[in-house]
Amino acid sequence: MRNAETTQLPALSRRELLERCGMGIGMLGLAGILADEGRLQAASVPDRALNPMAPRPTHFAPKAKRVVWLFINGGPSHVDTWDYKPELTKRHGQELEGFDKFTGFFSREVGALLKSPFKFTPRGQSGKLVSEIFPHLGEHVDRMAFIHSGLPGSNNHSPALFMINSGQTRMGFPSLGSWVTYGLGSESSDLPGFVVMSDPKDRGLPKGSATNWSAGFLPGAYQGTWLRPKGVPIQNLTPPSEMSEAHQRSQLDLIASLNSRDLERNPLERELAARIESFELAYRMQLAAPEALDVDSEPARIQELYGLHSERCGHMARQCIMARRLLERGVRFVQIYSGGTENQRAWDGHIDILGNHSQFAGETDQPFAALLTDLEQRGMLDDTLVIWGGEFGRNPVAQIGTSKPGRDHNPHCFTAWMAGGGIKGGVSYGESDELGFKAAVDPVSAHDFHATILHLLGLDHERLTYTYNGRSYRLTDVEGEVLHKILA
Repeated sequence: MRNAETTQLPALSRRELLERCGMGIGMLGLAGILADEGRLQAASVPDRALNPMAPRPTHFAPKAKRVVWLFINGGPSHVDTWDYKPELTKRHGQELEGFDKFTGFFSREVGALLKSPFKFTPRGQSGKLVSEIFPHLGEHVDRMAFIHSGLPGSNNHSPALFMINSGQTRMGFPSLGSWVTYGLGSESSDLPGFVVMSDPKDRGLPKGSATNWSAGFLPGAYQGTWLRPKGVPIQNLTPPSEMSEAHQRSQLDLIASLNSRDLERNPLERELAARIESFELAYRMQLAAPEALDVDSEPARIQELYGLHSERCGHMARQCIMARRLLERGVRFVQIYSGGTENQRAWDGHIDILGNHSQFAGETDQPFAALLTDLEQRGMLDDTLVIWGGEFGRNPVAQIGTSKPGRDHNPHCFTAWMAGGGIKGGVSYGESDELGFKAAVDPVSAHDFHATILHLLGLDHERLTYTYNGRSYRLTDVEGEVLHKILA
């Protein structure tokens, strides 16, 4: 029989009693309030710790399951692509009264109003006026919802790229693809959840480089995986010839055991879980990735549809086919960049807007249109959100200084479109002014843009948060309105 003295509970002071009982009652009350407001969620930390990319439930029923963003890097001219402005033709050669010469980057090269060098024609049942540089994409306008009143975050490439990718004009914040995979996980256990492809024609990365697909302060597992544009897409995918599969498996098991032991001692070290999963994912990718990226195994009709063997657009066709194959296999978010570092190596038409946009549209028009067709014929377009857009627009006035005029950066307006999962096709949202200079009706910020994308994926942008340095962060900061008018 145990001694009564050993089983006697220690006396509690009144303060200790209130601390143990009162706080418990208070937490029950708080839990009830949070549940009533729909803000209480089941603990998911153990699942994230074991597998950061495990699929997770949405806040509400989603319209889209996956995203492919056709990123038009360099700042495409909206008035030369999708936003027809007859007033520019009428006033061609006239000075734009009150125009601030510091709007763009080249204050000493500001010219008069410049009409589009391209012919626009009505396309589809909606009669959308489309530039002649998009003969193939123009066939899909009735599937697209155009946003003509986008507000760039800056007139400088890097900050504008950061804004449209992460919702902030400075580096260090998680990109949209990282937020999406953090919120939803991935449907593939053998491939990355977020994949990025840069321009494959030796043009370099976009300004800001990998920061554009960074996970920021989110765990490293949610960072975009960049596929090399030439050669082997993923480095070190093939193990050394002298290492057998059994040897490699035992090596990974040892590493996982050591890391897991460290994780038990330091459960708040989130990067440890990401490190464990990254080793395992790399191992699984050795088998899955080569098959997923095997474009040449596609039927001849698919290769022809995309223009895979075309000298002009074959490089982009290959990336679009890879994107579709990755999406089919459960990858959540794919971003394809058209255009590289700067100026004539991207849609950055400071010089010769005619030649610049003709070239890049010629490289992307058929592959991008084929991707829409291919997704639809496979029954994937209904739950795949397709986005077309860049970081800002171009000015309605000419940038002079050479024999072939271009257009400088426009920080006041840009055009983008969405198609597929949950989008109402054949509609336009917002308007620029009669010259395409400023967003005039229903301006759309990057936060609105992101809130709409998350909404289509079944995520409430106000509830998708992450605590870092004592503050709760979200992609849309303290703003963002869903564009319900473009939703089906």
